[in-house]
Amino acid sequence: MIVKTELKLVSPEDKRELALRLSRIEGQIHAIRQMIEREESCELVAQQLAAAREALGKAFAELVARTIERNCVAGRTLDLAAQQKLVALTKILTKYS
Repeated sequence: MIVKTELKLVSPEDKRELALRLSRIEGQIHAIRQMIEREESCELVAQQLAAAREALGKAFAELVARTIERNCVAGRTLDLAAQQKLVALTKILTKYS
């Protein structure tokens, strides 16, 4: 039997940071639309699309990492080694995604 657990961003700071990231990505998308309207080169548009995709991937990684930290590490009665491992995993996730 699978039990669904709802995980939430519990920090107002996390919510603010994610909202700011998404606002910057929206700005990138808007600029890309303008590039397309101006009929700029395919390569330039592709370059900007790749940058926006990477930014969105980073936002996803930050969301997952902060959710792990807030829901699995903070305030939990995990032993120190387990806490350190989870923190290390969140750092790897955000660094390499």
